[in-house]
Amino acid sequence: MLRLGIDIDGTVTSPETFVPYLQKSFNESITFEDMKEYDLTKLLKISEAEFWKWMDEKEPLIYKEAPMALDAKLVLDEWKNKHKLLFISARRSHLEEVTYEWFNRNGLTYHQIDLIGTHDKLQAVKKNKIDVFFEDKHDNACTISEVFNIPVILFNTPYNQEPVPKNVIRADNWLEARDWVNSYAENRYSLTK
Repeated sequence: MLRLGIDIDGTVTSPETFVPYLQKSFNESITFEDMKEYDLTKLLKISEAEFWKWMDEKEPLIYKEAPMALDAKLVLDEWKNKHKLLFISARRSHLEEVTYEWFNRNGLTYHQIDLIGTHDKLQAVKKNKIDVFFEDKHDNACTISEVFNIPVILFNTPYNQEPVPKNVIRADNWLEARDWVNSYAENRYSLTK
């Protein structure tokens, strides 16, 4: 049984979730492909303070209505009795109710949900003894893989195309991630026999 550390936004939820809200609030021509950086302030031509003011207002609705990433439920359902599903998100704690409601409404099993309020997930990965992590933020994926020498599945997006170290495995979707993790788990199990 693997302990899977799973980011929520852009990983379990569709990475395109924010696009319609950004279009409506800032610029109707913004597309997902325009999002070349995780930090959206340059794309939106606004200050960090303005961005967080917008997030404080829109974040609960965005997370409440977030569509699930394609095949995420299928794969997580397959794993719910095989592995520990530990969701570790940079969401802030005031979004706890919205988050649990979203998981329950979508019928997603979780063994634990940690909203840590920061993109620095190192303490949470260490505390939860994570075996494989799932992420969409490039620097998080690289740092987690290098600090803990564990595989990190990085879901491909326009904003995370920089080079990655050997323990970061790019996946275009949840089916690719499933195939890699299932093979990894099988190989790991056969080595312990």
